[in-house]
Amino acid sequence: MQSDYNPPQDPLVILHEDHELLAVEKPAGLLSVPGKGEDLADCLIARIQAVFPQALLVHRLDRDTSGVMIFALTRHAQRHLGLQFEKRKTRKTYVARVAGILEPRKGMIDLPLIVDWPNRPRQMVCHETGKPAQTEYKVLSHGDNESRVRMHPKTGRSHQLRVHMLALGHPILGDPFYAEGPARDAYPRMMLHSEELRLAHPDGGHGMKFRAPAPF
Repeated sequence: MQSDYNPPQDPLVILHEDHELLAVEKPAGLLSVPGKGEDLADCLIARIQAVFPQALLVHRLDRDTSGVMIFALTRHAQRHLGLQFEKRKTRKTYVARVAGILEPRKGMIDLPLIVDWPNRPRQMVCHETGKPAQTEYKVLSHGDNESRVRMHPKTGRSHQLRVHMLALGHPILGDPFYAEGPARDAYPRMMLHSEELRLAHPDGGHGMKFRAPAPF
């Protein structure tokens, strides 16, 4: 499962900064927020608050996912942005490399998700008690028994993209929870990246787009 926590020490990559918000690129392997215990204290928000003490959390990315994250710099911005995520007004784009040749090349995955309690933080599909979860996907290319996929989550469930890909029989390569054997062990990281985030600016509501190309 998860290895000992040894986060990368990359310098902060700031994509955008203004009076209301901050967009940064989170490296894979770094927690968004602190975990339980001093050994899990190093995280992206702590590093950001060392430079921007007023920074506030809006959303999270899994430890092993890289890519675009937004932080608020005022309470107003935190409320405004938080509501956009809650009401699904943001548009999130992810890129992943998954095991196998994914067919059909595009579609909508509509499978409800719930925490797998005996194995938490793992999540699982459950049609009886799961919360609605939808992911739109499109295959960009096929490689040597793998597929490169672009995904747009319509909901924001924990591990949603990872469990949805697993449910199709195509786990994300390098995923420490949901891939097995070479699909997990032959990769230096989980091949999932938050490539783009679109939202309305808290001051005036104009559309903003933040982008960080996938490093794989």
